Amino acid sequence: MVSSDQRRRQLAREKFERQQRRREEARRKAKRRNAVIAAGLAVVVAAGGAAYLSVGLADGDPGDDSSRQTAPAPTPTESESAAPEPKMAVDAKGTYRMSLDTSQGAVAFTMDAAKTPRTVNSFKHLADKGFFDGTTCHRLTTEGIFVLQCGDPKGDGTGGPGYTIPDENLTALGKPAADGKVTYPAGTVAMANTGQPNSGGSQFFLVYKDSELPPSYTPFGKIDEAGLSVVKAVGAAGAVGGATDGAPAKAVTVKKAAVSKG
Repeated sequence: MVSSDQRRRQLAREKFERQQRRREEARRKAKRRNAVIAAGLAVVVAAGGAAYLSVGLADGDPGDDSSRQTAPAPTPTESESAAPEPKMAVDAKGTYRMSLDTSQGAVAFTMDAAKTPRTVNSFKHLADKGFFDGTTCHRLTTEGIFVLQCGDPKGDGTGGPGYTIPDENLTALGKPAADGKVTYPAGTVAMANTGQPNSGGSQFFLVYKDSELPPSYTPFGKIDEAGLSVVKAVGAAGAVGGATDGAPAKAVTVKKAAVSKG
């Protein structure tokens, strides 16, 4: 017999899958639309010489606000890769610590470069140049999965560093269950992505309660006890307006991010 909780989770997963399909279709439409705009822009710049405009490419359907608020999995809409991934500059056998000084308290987590070298390298590269400083944790989910999502310079789920990094360590959480999910334990830090392989950028999520997800999100960090308490408090306060997926009611701003070895 299926319990009400299991049924609720099943319905949430099915809704998420429908939204993923809609987002993928919207992404393709946006590509075609922006290709036309970009072509027109090229003509304007060439003819006038003084028109400087930017065309942003984003996954997701801007007309479907509900999908962003209710999707039960971390699925950001980052820009497509335009810049090269930073060159390796970390010790591929070392352990690193990322410290986030946030408006709600300190959150720190360890990262093992032996397991996720390119993810750790990217985060150190971004932190060293102040990429995360002043950013907000724009998304909190409180039903189905339990995560706080951060790392978007735009603060709306569409931002990234201009490059993508490959998935790593996807088998670390064990063999998927019959439903294709694995448990991301509380305290896990993992990469968000667009739903496509190797599409991680700068967005990441902090798991504050065990969450079942497909093993598609690179797990690369472990939050310390004090930091997990901070994230749990943000989760307990819920999302704005009582939503189950949206901006956290306790606004979280990363004042300073730093990565150190050891």
